[in-house]
Amino acid sequence: MIAPASRFKPAPSAPSAPGVPKGWDCDKAVTYLNTHALETSHGRCAEFVRKAIEAGGVVLQRHADAKNYGSSLRTVGFDSMGQLHGGFRRGDVAVIQPIPGHPHGHMTMFNGTIWISDFRQMHGLYPGPGYRAQRPSYSVFRYQANGGRILWDSAKPVATSNLA
Repeated sequence: MIAPASRFKPAPSAPSAPGVPKGWDCDKAVTYLNTHALETSHGRCAEFVRKAIEAGGVVLQRHADAKNYGSSLRTVGFDSMGQLHGGFRRGDVAVIQPIPGHPHGHMTMFNGTIWISDFRQMHGLYPGPGYRAQRPSYSVFRYQANGGRILWDSAKPVATSNLA
């Protein structure tokens, strides 16, 4: 005879191992971004970067425009580093303000070598010639939750510059 389902209780969840940080896994996010990047821009930068961030274990509030993701990034533990001109780290996210003809702005993530949005940006943080010519303001966001402990090796080399 099978016991009624009401007699079964779910097992308590296992406690976290001491010293193991909870939060965002940069390696998972960057792997997702690297494997899903398209050959050219398809105007879906916010979607691709958001999905990569979420693959790392945090959930962002959705926004229609890339330019508006700063508040969502802060909510899940990213801090604004301002307008860095180098010293980018793997997993840094840049939110770039709009320019004429691109009213939604741009969002991109640094994979440790290059910036990637919905495509591999081979010319630096700014995604195209219009952005590179006008150089609109941007903020770089870096995951800092858990007292700065994140799930990636902070000893990995830091890029000196990829702004172009």
